[in-house]
Amino acid sequence: MKWDKLQTEPSILKKLAHLLGTELKNGRLEIPEEFGKGYCAGFVFNEHIRMLILNYELKEEIVIENPSVNTLGRMILFKFQNVIPKTEAQSTEQRIKAMPSVLIGTSTINTDVVIPIHTNPWSINIEVDANYLSGLFDLSGKSQVLRGLLENTQPLLFEQMIYPSLQRIVDEIMTESVDETFELFFLRIKAEELVCRLLMELEKRDEKYLYALNSKDIQAIYKVRAQMLEQLDTPPVINELAVDANMSPTKLKRLFKQIFGNSIFSYYQEFRMKEAARLLKEEKLSVSDVGYQLGFTNLSHFSRVFEEHIGMKPKKYAMM
Repeated sequence: MKWDKLQTEPSILKKLAHLLGTELKNGRLEIPEEFGKGYCAGFVFNEHIRMLILNYELKEEIVIENPSVNTLGRMILFKFQNVIPKTEAQSTEQRIKAMPSVLIGTSTINTDVVIPIHTNPWSINIEVDANYLSGLFDLSGKSQVLRGLLENTQPLLFEQMIYPSLQRIVDEIMTESVDETFELFFLRIKAEELVCRLLMELEKRDEKYLYALNSKDIQAIYKVRAQMLEQLDTPPVINELAVDANMSPTKLKRLFKQIFGNSIFSYYQEFRMKEAARLLKEEKLSVSDVGYQLGFTNLSHFSRVFEEHIGMKPKKYAMM
């Protein structure tokens, strides 16, 4: 049976186009100048998988009801955020907020009656039917994280940092010129490849038990992360962060690792070394200046930690 052309365009985009007084053309909505700039593109590949590309800036936030909300209850969301590069200089706080990453959530975390159309999204959303995904794998013996996600019965959220092979696929989606005849086929394959690679990463996580999340706890964990990464010269103190999060140290450590796949200190140290690499390469600072700026009093220790995370000594990295 031939897939109906009308079914290949998400109803949420049709409603947005009507609201903005414009129309969809081949799944793409250009934002009228009076509302902002950029575009949205959406594709319903089949009943199991759909994708939205959000690459625009709005002058004012718009909130619309999702016409498909009753059909999305079984969908798992893969939200690729900040994957469309911005060229202007950013502060540390802005870089934290703009870290390329993927949010992976069960339907009870991400499906709302009202979807906010934010002013600066720069994201790709892929929604996949949980029953379709779980039917592809034998989950016996697989990680609790992978099973918990695909069972789709608890409110769960995971975040995965973007790594080069993921970014390359995203870049192909954004830049590859494909004949209209093959566009849906090409984009569906790329979307499924992204999802497959993410499931492979989640399978590596070693959580033995998953805790159902609520919005309050999620907001507290992300607030803790922001506080921690805004002070890269000061190692995190768990008890102090727990007080700020209004939860016990044990709960804070447990939920942080569940969401991000890493302990608080390891996550902090990884980001700290990425910032060190940026300062060496982009800001052209000396090794000693970078080490001291990031709170190291022993440059030999800084050099060892940098090599553990980046793969080479900071001096050699700066000369590349």
